[in-house]
Amino acid sequence: MHPRVSEPGNRSLFQRRSLKEEIFEFLHKRIIAGDYAPGEWLRQEEIASQLGVSQTPVREALDRLVSSGLAVRELYRGVRVLQLSTEEIVDSYAMRLLLESSAARAAAVHRPGDLLERLVQILAEMKPLVTLNDMSTQRQLNREFHLVVVAASGNAMLAKVYEMVANTFPDWMLYEYMFRHPELLQSSLESEYAEHKAIADAIAAGEAEEAARCVTFHISSRRKELVSFLGIPENLLEEKARQFSL
Repeated sequence: MHPRVSEPGNRSLFQRRSLKEEIFEFLHKRIIAGDYAPGEWLRQEEIASQLGVSQTPVREALDRLVSSGLAVRELYRGVRVLQLSTEEIVDSYAMRLLLESSAARAAAVHRPGDLLERLVQILAEMKPLVTLNDMSTQRQLNREFHLVVVAASGNAMLAKVYEMVANTFPDWMLYEYMFRHPELLQSSLESEYAEHKAIADAIAAGEAEEAARCVTFHISSRRKELVSFLGIPENLLEEKARQFSL
């Protein structure tokens, strides 16, 4: 049973940002916390009733969940939490290695000032996020960090392909595992922050090969989590990476 939210009344629950943004954040947190399981349907009418709001902002929030990669919309059926097969996760891991290392290398050559500044801002926003309540925001900033790195390559087609790949990488499942195992939270987030900073520093310094190396190391760390947290067979991940000489 999912936690119900009492009717907002003066909408104190939804005062800080637009209603659709607050509903998106509410649903995002529930997915990260495991309250919605992979493959579970997100019923627009039911959610609107739980929150005491109209269906329009709920529909807009669901659209954003789909665009952020946590959910998929099926024609004539509705929206459900994304459910990935082992094969899809393995393919996504290998594609991230291939695309992100290339993007980081190009970003270190291209070095667009506005995007480098955004990387610094994202790191500053991520650093204090160390509690379970921060997991949803942490996941969103993590996603944006990688999208900005790829955008900094200056290759719009690469950025478009990468976003498709990012939508099939189960980062929310890794965060959900940490949500259920809070003893792992601090060390995991500290390592992730250090790896992100190394990537950003290498790009800012124009060190192309170092930037690619840092990205490869970072995604390889996620491989360890895929194995430990989600039970993905390591031999499958290694074999797929070898196919691309990664």
